[in-house]
Amino acid sequence: MDRTCPGSVLVLAHVRDRGALTAARALRAAGWRVDAGSPRADGGLLGASRAVGTVHVVPRPTEDKDAFVSAVEQAHRLGGYDVVFGSGDDWMAATSYLQDRLPVRVAHPPPDVVARALDKLELARLAADVGLAAPWTASAEPVSIEETPLPVVVKNRWHWVPDRSRRHRVETRICRTREGLREHLAGFSHEGDEPVLQEHIEGGLGALIGVMHEGRLLGRVQQVSPCLWPTPTGASARARTVPVDPDLAGRSEEFLRRLGWTGLVELQFLIDDDAVHHLIDVNGRFFGSLALSESARPGLVDAWARSAIGAPVPELGDGQAGLRYHWLPGDLRRAVAERRGGLVHDVWDSVRWGVGARHSVARMGDPRPALHLLAGRWADRGDSTAPESHPRERSREMTSPAIRRSGARSATRVSW
Repeated sequence: MDRTCPGSVLVLAHVRDRGALTAARALRAAGWRVDAGSPRADGGLLGASRAVGTVHVVPRPTEDKDAFVSAVEQAHRLGGYDVVFGSGDDWMAATSYLQDRLPVRVAHPPPDVVARALDKLELARLAADVGLAAPWTASAEPVSIEETPLPVVVKNRWHWVPDRSRRHRVETRICRTREGLREHLAGFSHEGDEPVLQEHIEGGLGALIGVMHEGRLLGRVQQVSPCLWPTPTGASARARTVPVDPDLAGRSEEFLRRLGWTGLVELQFLIDDDAVHHLIDVNGRFFGSLALSESARPGLVDAWARSAIGAPVPELGDGQAGLRYHWLPGDLRRAVAERRGGLVHDVWDSVRWGVGARHSVARMGDPRPALHLLAGRWADRGDSTAPESHPRERSREMTSPAIRRSGARSATRVSW
């Protein structure tokens, strides 16, 4: 293949991954052939998109790593991919961890780099080394509950570990009482997860996004999120882009260099009343509000794919400020829960925010994912692996763990 031109990619994702859907659309628009791997034969949101050509059945890596590797090998034999992406922490980390066993190039950094990026204690240490603010973070083991200042954030130290066989980790919680802290820590103990205690910082959520290539952060996009779901530690229900802070971007770039990161990255911050950005997370995969980043700085995902296969990467300037993002289902659920100014006012405000905003699922030129999401609330309760569960494919023959289509069509332009 001519390495100056787009080739073929395989995107591995769960069935309702909004970030993976945005990435597939962006890659297809840039000229890549995009196929998907999913635990379900219909491919979920990805499988419903006109940007995706073939859906391969690939089990979640948390369930059976040998089966996961075998399914990717089979998909590669059929599709001949240049690079594979894992979307979501488990897919991304497992793809990196197992890259020596996979027959296709992996877009993600080496497993030791990914492991450090997913380690909350390591992130706090690295942030301090480069002068980035970060909440005080410590292992929960040696800390006495009676001496812990409240409120305190309790979260999993690791987003992913190789020997975990279940899908979900114990979720982050703000503990405001000793009793609540004991209860939540007991949940970690029961599940065998390692908790960390983190300073609770009052503030809004912000992010800096870009593609790390040859030691530089390209295509920088900065955003803030006024609404989250679930509150107060969930994904962006609303977000807007703001001008890039050069000091924050410079320190973040040095942080990523020391980490050894390459490819797409989203650094998440809590922004306090003094506008200090406190680093809390590194997302090295497709994320929920990626539609906003791709609108503000088109070409981010394409640049990552090119970098991964060793093709020339274009120079990407900073993203446009003033654009908005909306996750309507999440924001409506938030409005029902929070009722800012009353339920009717909050719901109406949510609807107004969505007008002219970027959306991760709904798109006029690619309507099937939104329809699939609506229909899936009741239609997906049956057999999640049978090809007949996907009405588009009922009349087509399954000739392997893949569902063949006539080919992807051109695309037109619900985590953080």
